[in-house]
Formats: sequence, structure tokens, C-alpha cells
Amino acid sequence: MYQELVNKEAKLAVIGLGYVGLPLALEFAKTINVIGFDINEKRVELMRNSIDPSNELKKEAFDNCSIEFTSDLEKLREASFYVVAVPTPVDSHNVPDLSPVIRASETVSKVIKQGDYVVYESTVYPGCTEEDCLPIIDKQSGLKSGIDYKYGYSPERINPGDKVHTLTNTVKIVSGNDAASLDEIAKVYEMIITAGVHRAPSVKVAEAGKIIENTQRDLNIALMNELSIIFDKMGINTYDVIEAAGTKWNFHKYSPGLVGGHCIGVDPYYLIYKANQLGFKSRVILSGRSINDDMPNWVATRTAQHIIKSGKEISKSKILVLGATFKENVSDIRNSKVVDLVKELKGFNAEVEIVDPNANPEEFAHEYGLTLTPAIGQAYDAVILAVNHREYETLDEAYFQSICTDHGVIIDIKGVLRGKIKNLRYWCI
Repeated sequence: MYQELVNKEAKLAVIGLGYVGLPLALEFAKTINVIGFDINEKRVELMRNSIDPSNELKKEAFDNCSIEFTSDLEKLREASFYVVAVPTPVDSHNVPDLSPVIRASETVSKVIKQGDYVVYESTVYPGCTEEDCLPIIDKQSGLKSGIDYKYGYSPERINPGDKVHTLTNTVKIVSGNDAASLDEIAKVYEMIITAGVHRAPSVKVAEAGKIIENTQRDLNIALMNELSIIFDKMGINTYDVIEAAGTKWNFHKYSPGLVGGHCIGVDPYYLIYKANQLGFKSRVILSGRSINDDMPNWVATRTAQHIIKSGKEISKSKILVLGATFKENVSDIRNSKVVDLVKELKGFNAEVEIVDPNANPEEFAHEYGLTLTPAIGQAYDAVILAVNHREYETLDEAYFQSICTDHGVIIDIKGVLRGKIKNLRYWCI
């Protein structure tokens, strides 16, 4: 298969052209013939015009790429190597929502042929590829996985907004259903991954390797969040403590904060779900999730307390929230915990305005039923720096004083204003 792709006798298809799929498809398209498939025709049309709907890639990223964007199933049949890169979210009860990856498997089942390859990149719990996805392809295609067609799993490692750790310079985990398929899949990815690949001994190991990356980060941040609550009660600054502890060579620096997004705030629930299926109730992982999910409530409560201490009524207060995306310098609003923070503040009957230079107002309103304010106003009783976009990095106390009422309160979730606020009431996690 690898040689056929190199010789352009076969095509590779990427199914799902979001934050993961599009950069992957374009990178492959610099070397081989690629079909970029997405069910959203509006997104497909944007990509045909060299526009990334996720606002991560510049127009030049589409240059010199042998790729055809489509939502047409018939065009997808021309491929022989399929890469599935669709989202894997959780529902309102934090239960894995496999519907996107199930639908993608159904799509593959309609076009796959004998001798083809299918590789999943979507983050799932160990066993999902072979136990949930492939049986759908087998049943609907009439082919037998591992015999009539080969399969593998190679978890995505895209970090939105990160221009340092990119697709090509980050080691890629690859796996296959047998030694021969592993070798072919590895060679395909080695075409674009300059950092090289790690060959996992099985698909399950590759799935597990991916999911514990974000679970580990989630737990470390949960520890910092719990410590921040303890230190707040002691009257000491968490970031000062972290800096002091960080002078020891084996201390790993993590910071407290709101843990959202499509990875860290989601992936642990997939592992918890699978553990429950196996009759094991997670304690450590679930505890970490609980702590991180409670942080919006904690921040909202402390904000209300500081507003009251400033001599104002929280129900009559006007609060500005700077930032709405799940992290800095991206447009991605998926699973943004800023939304939870805003809802908690509104629960105090406070008037809350949200601004964000990167988030799409229509998308934000559709997803959360909340309105983004087009411009920063005046007379705020509190300002919450929730997401430290580059546009906010130069803001100083004079600026905050210019938009706040007397005795205004500054809530600094990221701790970036430490030492800069002298006259206004200041609090950070």
C-alpha cells in the first residue's frame, strides 16, 4: 500500500476535516494524492477556497497540495487508505458520545474494498476500534477486518494554537492489526512525520497510550486546583508556591485553571467509562475530573465574595469576562469552561458581558445560547481575565481602572497580572 501511495497509483482519504483532519490531509497532500472528506458541505466549500474553517491554518498551507475536498461518497470510493479523524466528545452526562466515529465507520463500510487500509485517529478508550468500529465496517461491507482489509490506530497529537509542537515534529504513535500492516502504516506516516513514529505492539496499546496523555495532565492540573483552594484559605498565592517548589530539579510545574477543550476535559471520561464496563470504579481519575469540573463554581463564588467585600451587591453588579475559548489564542470554543463560569455568575443575578477576539459570535450563540459583546464597555464592578489571549497581554492597571467603577475587582484566572495590580482589589486562583 505504501508504495502504491508513493507512486500515486492509490489515494489516501482523510474523513473529518477539523482541527486534526485538515492539517493531516494537507501534509499528506504535499507528497501523495489525497481526498479530504467532510459531511459539512459549507466547510468543504471554504477549504476548496483555501480557507481553514477552524482558523488554525493560513491560506499558504493549501499551496502545492494534491488534494480534492469533497462531501461526495462516490469520490471517496477512489481511495484505498482511509484515515478517520472525527471528534469523540462526551454527552451532557459525561458519557462517551461515539456517534461521530460510528457514522464515520458506516461511511467507510460503504466504500472500502478488498486490500484497503483503514486507520483511526480519533481519541477513544482502549478496545473501541476493534470492538465498536470495525464490526460496523465488517457487517455493512461484508468484508472481514484483518483479512480482507487491514486496519490500525494512530492517535492524533494536534495541539490547537501551538506553533512549536506541530504535526510533523511530534513523534507519532502507530499500530496495526499484524506486523505487515504495522510496517505499511508506519511507512505511510513516516512520509510526513519528521520526528519519526513509535510502533506500538497493538491497537489497544496505542489507544491507551493516547488517552493517558491527557488523563495525566488532567490529574496534575486537578492537584494544582485543589492546592489553589487550600492556599487561598491560607492567604498565600498558589503561583508563588509553584515558583518556590519549581526550584527543585524534579518538580514538574503545572498551573491551576479552568480545564476545558476537546481533549483534557473529555478524554478521562472515556477511560472512566471503559473501566466501569470492566467492573472497576475509578477513584483517582474521577476525583481529578470532579475537582476540575467544580472550578468554574469556585471562581464564581470567590468573585461574588470579593465584589461583596468591595461594598457592592452582587445582584446589581456588572462583570466583564475577557476570553471565551477553551484556551488562549485559538478560536475553538468546544467544552469551554468559561461558559460554566458565566452561567454560575448569572446564577447570582449579576449582569455579565463576554468578549473574545477569536471566538465566532454566531457559533458561540448557537452552541451555548450566550451572546458575545462586540466591544469592551465601561463601569464594570469586576473584570475576569479568563483566557489570556495575546490581545490582553499588555493590559495594565491603568487600563482596568479606566473601565471599572470605584473599588473594582480584578479576577485573574491565569495569574498573569500578579504584581501589576496595586490599587484595585485583586484575586487569582
